[in-house]
Amino acid sequence: MTKHTTGVNRRSFLKTGAAVLAAPALVSTKALASSGEVNVLMWSDYLPDDYLAAFTAETGIKVNYTGIGSNEEIINKMKASNGAGADIISPTNNRSLQWGPLELLQPFDMSRVNIDAVNPAMSAIGPDAWDFGGNGSTWIPHIWGTEGMAWRTDLFIPKSADGVPSYGEIWSEENAGKTMIRAHSGMLCAGLYMETIGELEAGDMWAAYGSEEKMREVWGKVTDWCIARKGNLKLIWNDADSQKNGLLNGGVIVGQTWDGPPLALKSAGDPVTYQAPAEGAMAWVDGMSIPVGAENMDEIYAFIDFAYKPENAGPAIDKHGYNSPVLGADGFTGDNYKKNFAEAYPGSALANLNPWPAEAPWYADVRTEFVNRFQSA
Repeated sequence: MTKHTTGVNRRSFLKTGAAVLAAPALVSTKALASSGEVNVLMWSDYLPDDYLAAFTAETGIKVNYTGIGSNEEIINKMKASNGAGADIISPTNNRSLQWGPLELLQPFDMSRVNIDAVNPAMSAIGPDAWDFGGNGSTWIPHIWGTEGMAWRTDLFIPKSADGVPSYGEIWSEENAGKTMIRAHSGMLCAGLYMETIGELEAGDMWAAYGSEEKMREVWGKVTDWCIARKGNLKLIWNDADSQKNGLLNGGVIVGQTWDGPPLALKSAGDPVTYQAPAEGAMAWVDGMSIPVGAENMDEIYAFIDFAYKPENAGPAIDKHGYNSPVLGADGFTGDNYKKNFAEAYPGSALANLNPWPAEAPWYADVRTEFVNRFQSA
């Protein structure tokens, strides 16, 4: 099955997203001490309190942290402000085709970034996909993770003999009223399941990225299928907290989630687990970018320097449950993180990851049409 990706593919993600993280860390340049501030617009669960406190203690820099829950939120905020109001933002790797025409990002001064501290396949995403007009990379990797299946271990057991879940179980009658998805990604992964049962042709969901005509054909079928089963869903989530609340307090026994929230619950001792499904988990890399209106440049590079030290990245991923591209970061995590990672990606799961394909602006716009149709049904 062909995967249309930007700068990272299944093989390189397997090699560098897991195994390479165990490689020896490279020495990072010393962070610039400052008494200033840095304004960070980033996913809502990426910067634990103790991580921020350690950064401020080391550098004297205060972090003004605004949490977000979607790429659309980042784009809309930057469009509304013409790239002002934030020093660092965190777009996902596959959104480069949407950011390029906006001209709202500025290139990094790579002489101030210890890019050798992160795995090479993920660092290559920036120059490969985020260098607009040959002016230099506007994106560097920060956190990677997947979207797959989470469930209550006391209330749900996957049906398959090998214990591997399927996206189809979210939409099944036997779990009706007890499941959750995020709308656009839940619909995409419903399409992957539809391919396995003959409701779509194999490869249709990836072919939909190639043209608007094919996209409308495929997503029309997916939307009709999802609307017919929408009543089986308990919750449509939009951020990390709503995923956690759904599993702990919202009556959800199984759902499609990011890896971080359920693994954070699992680490805290709650009866929750996460695993890549049979159809393959969706893999992504969230980065750091500098908007054109950023004002605190020294503080930005101090923040990056701190983030690229394995002794800082490791404890952070221990807390939030995602993964770090920083080489050697997993050497600073506890046994719990390593156990969770192994259980989330058993067997061939890492080799079966589905990197999110690059999304052209037309694709995002048309998908919004179908998502709105599904949500309003």
